[in-house]
Amino acid sequence: MTRVGLIGFGYWGPNLARNIAETPGLSLAAVADARPDRLDVVARRHPGAACLTDARELIARADIDAVVVATPLTTHFALASESLEHDKHVLVEKPLASTAAECEALGQLAAKRGLCLMVDHTFVYTGAVRKMKRLIDAGELGALLYLDSVRINLGLFQHDSNVVWDLAPHDLAIVDYLIEERPTAVSASGSMPAGYHQESIAYITMHFGNGFLAHLHVNWLAPVKIRQMLIGGLQKMLTYDDMEPSEKVRVYDKGVDFDPGDDEKRRQLLVSYRAGDMYAPQLDRREALNGVTAEFCQAIQERREPLTGAAAGTRVVRVLEAAERSLRNEGRRIQL
Repeated sequence: MTRVGLIGFGYWGPNLARNIAETPGLSLAAVADARPDRLDVVARRHPGAACLTDARELIARADIDAVVVATPLTTHFALASESLEHDKHVLVEKPLASTAAECEALGQLAAKRGLCLMVDHTFVYTGAVRKMKRLIDAGELGALLYLDSVRINLGLFQHDSNVVWDLAPHDLAIVDYLIEERPTAVSASGSMPAGYHQESIAYITMHFGNGFLAHLHVNWLAPVKIRQMLIGGLQKMLTYDDMEPSEKVRVYDKGVDFDPGDDEKRRQLLVSYRAGDMYAPQLDRREALNGVTAEFCQAIQERREPLTGAAAGTRVVRVLEAAERSLRNEGRRIQL
């Protein structure tokens, strides 16, 4: 049994605590949070867990095998590195750290000590995204052309990060998981309406060497909540709507065939449109966060790299850094 200590019981912490407690092979041994009112909630929901106000006291406990970090981004590196130094396996809420250099340092420390380091890229563990991965890998969509994503809602405004660092990690993690090719450059534009000191609207474009293009729209100022993704291939296309209660993924047998003809007729480009059937594949309905904690447990037991380990976390943060630099340079394309 892996005894887990959770640092942070704010917005995401309660969900992590519940899934840790419900995952076979894991037990919630302790929770640390500086706010007494949050620890009162812990005591009611998880009476077997020790309640602490000092995160470092939790990290130093000999009866803790693994630490889960669910705190603000600026604290991730310090808490994760100290946990690894104390020979604890570590799961960190997304993103892994504030810079790619910090992510790489954490990965090297975990590898040196033979410990599991994992980042909570929750959407990678959804049944919808797993199904999309299987369809792409099986070649059902054919050669991929583009990915277009929209993740917008009204709030929650963050004081320590802009909308790129808050919302985009979800979609960047999905792209990193689905697309074998790695981006070569990133460009981004955004705005700070109403005088707010952080970008609350942003558009990110990821450029790939093979011509594939991924475009992400993230926004804190939308009147509706939208979580949609569109992936186009030469053979078929699919849509992913996370707000759809049942048919989250739909596959369309639609496309375009280009026939340039022979050399004498290249100016008369022939375009034919295909419009076939649509179907919605059956999806695994298990909670994604349960998949995260189960993968964390299995990776520890099997002494292997988790699906969303340090490498995946570093790649996502590297794109976030490039998007940030592009925002500060009027949308200039940043090479990766």
